[in-house]
Amino acid sequence: MEEAEIDQLPMDLLAHIFMFITCFKDLAQTSSVCKKWREGVKQSIGRKEKLSFAGWKMDDDSTSRLVRYAYALKDLDISKSRWGCQITDNGLYQLSTAKCIVNLSSISLWGMTGITDKGVIQLISRANSLQHLNIGGTFITDESVFAIANSCPHLKSVVLWGCRHVTENGLVVLVNKCPKLMTINVWGMRVPFDFFLTLLTIRPALQIVPQSILNMGTIPLLPVF
Repeated sequence: MEEAEIDQLPMDLLAHIFMFITCFKDLAQTSSVCKKWREGVKQSIGRKEKLSFAGWKMDDDSTSRLVRYAYALKDLDISKSRWGCQITDNGLYQLSTAKCIVNLSSISLWGMTGITDKGVIQLISRANSLQHLNIGGTFITDESVFAIANSCPHLKSVVLWGCRHVTENGLVVLVNKCPKLMTINVWGMRVPFDFFLTLLTIRPALQIVPQSILNMGTIPLLPVF
């Protein structure tokens, strides 16, 4: 029986074509066609530098399985949305074992209310190349912030939007131990306004978002990243 024209394509080209598929459901269906296509999907994911699960119905196992394939990954977004990712501490544990984690420059855990300090600390402890972190809208405490400060020396920006269990102690340690930190989003935190002036004495060039928080002006309703 003559082979279909698409199956005559070399694996490298087949994987390149599959990189244009952005829907994870379509990727799953594609990988089930045959062994060659399954391998092509795996290789296409392996070449991706950015994966965003925001808006997709994903769980711990499905998310970690795809991330393990993505050996070239630099940017990981598992933000929660109305229909989106439902990651728990178990998922963060699984993600922490992926080889790409040590090379990630950006992670977004925005709105992931199912995670705690335990999962965050496990993940962050291996994300030593991290430059941008969005962990706003979660219930983390100073324990996670201490882990970020100790594990992410290259951190340039962090979103702590609405992290009401993070205190002044956590912020001081973060600013002191992350010498490259340039921007910090502190909207909605339970921290006295005058304390942010203390952070500026430690790091005068630090940009505190929203900037209006320093003069009690109008504060935007959405997080800035």
